[in-house]
Amino acid sequence: MARSVAAHRQAVEDLLSNLRGPSRTTMLPLLDALGLALAVDVVAPISLPPFDNSQMDGFAVRSKELSHGGGVLRVVAPVPAGAAPQPLEPGTAAPIMTGAMIPKGSDAVVPVERAVPAAFPPPQSRSSVMLPKTDAGDYVRRTGSDIAEGTVALEAGTALGPGQLGLLAALGLTEVEVYRPLRVLLLTTGDEVVPPGNPLGPGKIYDSNGTLLEAAMRQAGLEVRRLDISGDEPDVFLELVRGRMDSADLVVTTGGVSKGAYEVVRQAMDGQAIEFLSVAMQPGGPQGIGTFDGLPFLGFPGNPVSCLVSFEMFLRPALGALFGAPAPRPVVRARLAEALTSPAGKHQVRRATLRTDGIVQLEGGAGSHLMHALARSNAFVQVPEGVTDLPAGAEVEVWML
Repeated sequence: MARSVAAHRQAVEDLLSNLRGPSRTTMLPLLDALGLALAVDVVAPISLPPFDNSQMDGFAVRSKELSHGGGVLRVVAPVPAGAAPQPLEPGTAAPIMTGAMIPKGSDAVVPVERAVPAAFPPPQSRSSVMLPKTDAGDYVRRTGSDIAEGTVALEAGTALGPGQLGLLAALGLTEVEVYRPLRVLLLTTGDEVVPPGNPLGPGKIYDSNGTLLEAAMRQAGLEVRRLDISGDEPDVFLELVRGRMDSADLVVTTGGVSKGAYEVVRQAMDGQAIEFLSVAMQPGGPQGIGTFDGLPFLGFPGNPVSCLVSFEMFLRPALGALFGAPAPRPVVRARLAEALTSPAGKHQVRRATLRTDGIVQLEGGAGSHLMHALARSNAFVQVPEGVTDLPAGAEVEVWML
């Protein structure tokens, strides 16, 4: 009986779970950590903002002096951003810039456009300003109103994008502890496969899987080492892999995992703790999973779309669940532009384009060799097991690529 998609995804996560631990973390400068995930909680070493500051260009005031409908106050020296201001004396208002520290004694800011006159007086002038009724706290950003010192700023497992790195920089941090990217040994198999740029003989095809998977893995933050294409000789396959696996965390192959007569991966892995099985998914049903000489191993099918779907459905989500990165694919709901059919008892993944009008258009058929259709796509439509027919206009789950 075929394994469910959910069960196989969990099996991949279980396989890789031993790769998460203290030995897999490292300290990196903030920008070098882009796209990786935190290995530990980050506790805020300071509050944000670190001091009460002005939300607007305006006048710092004592609100109680304006509590009865407003009043006229004498204008004193301005408070620029970055300065340490003098305490505010009674009966005065200090011009203050956005982000500047609130002077001691003041508890509110009146925006300059609400003043009469609605402008800052020239420096050194002895002038006054009429200001409206103001409440305590108006236009003041309180210390710690964004985050308080000693609280968790980012939790372990958080994927680090520009916003997260910006927060860490605002907290004064220069480096962060993250999970090191997994090092993947990637191998394409098949006598029929030749590298792009070489002459294409009879019965031969160019290797698209290597480029396709390496690009997907690198986009997901993995370090990829590609091996030469292996033919259908098990001894050659084993020599290639064993010669380079000393610095790898994971071995991934494409092709050679079905039940045909020349399935090199199945033959080479005889005696290893590896299971070759069928997952109830189209495309990407044949899968290999286990350990090769003690190293985690995943065998993906040889058809290009099948191998990419396998990565997106199994390896990428497992990495996100274990290490926090890559972040999950954005998921939306959309309506089909056309009807579709799906085989009974299988979870189908269809290439598609999500249009600007919110309609999802299928690209190509269900065949796993249709690379041009994949290149036109920006999404995968997910058709759950048990659903065999959907009409045009039906709502479906869409993973954005």
